[in-house]
Amino acid sequence: MPVQTEVYDYVARFTIRRPDLHNAFDEALIAEITAAFCRLGGEQDVRAIVLASEGKSFSAGADVHWMKRMVDYSFDENVADAQTLADMLEAIRSCPKPVIARVHGAALGGGVGLVAACDMAVALSSAVFCLSEVRLGIVPAVISPFVLERIGVGHARRYALTAERFDAAEAKRIGLISEVVDTVEQLDQWIALVCGEIKKNGPEAMAVCKRILRDVPDADWKSARELTTRTIAERRVSAEGQEGLKAFLEKRSPNWAAGD
Repeated sequence: MPVQTEVYDYVARFTIRRPDLHNAFDEALIAEITAAFCRLGGEQDVRAIVLASEGKSFSAGADVHWMKRMVDYSFDENVADAQTLADMLEAIRSCPKPVIARVHGAALGGGVGLVAACDMAVALSSAVFCLSEVRLGIVPAVISPFVLERIGVGHARRYALTAERFDAAEAKRIGLISEVVDTVEQLDQWIALVCGEIKKNGPEAMAVCKRILRDVPDADWKSARELTTRTIAERRVSAEGQEGLKAFLEKRSPNWAAGD
């Protein structure tokens, strides 16, 4: 199987398993990832999702065999094909559960898009990143909304136009990843620490929080005011919000807290 999903203690670990191809993706893998994140997003026993890979690389982007098939696609076939990639990235970005990228080795092209679609990422200091598309005469078009959201226009202009490789320290500086660590042990320790914090939070609240963070930046001030005031009112009167507020006032853990 090109993917594997394991759930333990409210954390789902979704692993891409194409190490011989540096975890590059094709139509089949894209469909698998999309379906998995749609499914995991609705599972009650999942509070967080870790996106990981086997082998030497996190993801080399597009599979060369998939790219060979694209050469003979018509314009319309290329549009449809690109839309499946966009759907996969959006399934990760809009998943109601917090998603953490566990990055090692190389994240190239679409692999950078995978990282950018996640809510946060931790990488080994030895990891390398590259928006390599222009070297092939194409552009990082489909991944650009996700990359721009994470690193901004200024950094994207440099790395998308030069196609130069950059290291994990630079990836953290520009906002692509959240933390850099030196060893695999530290990689998993950081993930465990963050997941431990996530499990203390209201599951519904996190889903709504993700939606707010996604929608507010694109809203005008009037729309943002309407959206945010209604959202906080809805959360305050919701069963989860009531439980959380009462638990705080009563100095006890809320009924959703895991691992206490």
